[in-house]
Amino acid sequence: MTSTAQHTQVVQKQFGEQAAAYLSSAVHAQGTEFALLQAELAGQGEARVLDLGCGAGHVSFHVAPLVKEVVAYDLSQQMLDVVAAAAVERGMSNIATVNGAAERLSFADGEFDFVFSRYSAHHWSDLGVALREVRRVLKPGGRLAVVTFHSLEDRLVKRFFRERSGALPGGSRHLPQVAAKAAPSFETVGRAVRADEQEIARNPRARSATLRVAQRTAAAPWPKGETA
Repeated sequence: MTSTAQHTQVVQKQFGEQAAAYLSSAVHAQGTEFALLQAELAGQGEARVLDLGCGAGHVSFHVAPLVKEVVAYDLSQQMLDVVAAAAVERGMSNIATVNGAAERLSFADGEFDFVFSRYSAHHWSDLGVALREVRRVLKPGGRLAVVTFHSLEDRLVKRFFRERSGALPGGSRHLPQVAAKAAPSFETVGRAVRADEQEIARNPRARSATLRVAQRTAAAPWPKGETA
């Protein structure tokens, strides 16, 4: 069995058996980041949003009333079944579900206006490859918002954003290497947002959570073999 297949099997077992519990979990259903993600969508009624690593669909449910379509994407089919059923119950007909890995997005280039990912990146088998795929499916001017759960994944996301915006000259052994003179493919938007004391008191697991946002530039695709 390949490492990719093993990773898929672990995710299916870990989350598939608990899919319904994630939907009803107050910890997963609450958070100040939902309002911040909704604010990104102000005046974007025609937008298409990819909820990457959607889990039980809490991001999808919060943003669906504001946009044209939300694609809830996850490696666990059981999670997607829960999302689809809940969307029907809530009358959210603009939520579609797609099964797949973050590192191999089954979408065309420039298909989405926004990609949101909340508490999912630490489950991906290759964070750098997944972020590169996100860049591919975002339209120029589209935005990526990532809510990380652990400090390590936040450092990797932060470095990816800084490198792809031209703020860092070097690379990371955890991420694909960047060509020195390539045009920036992202621009960071605002500052990182972390949970306040009130939210941490309500949900201690949010202590290390961080929200970062970047906007896709109109830079041409990088030469084959380059990644950004």
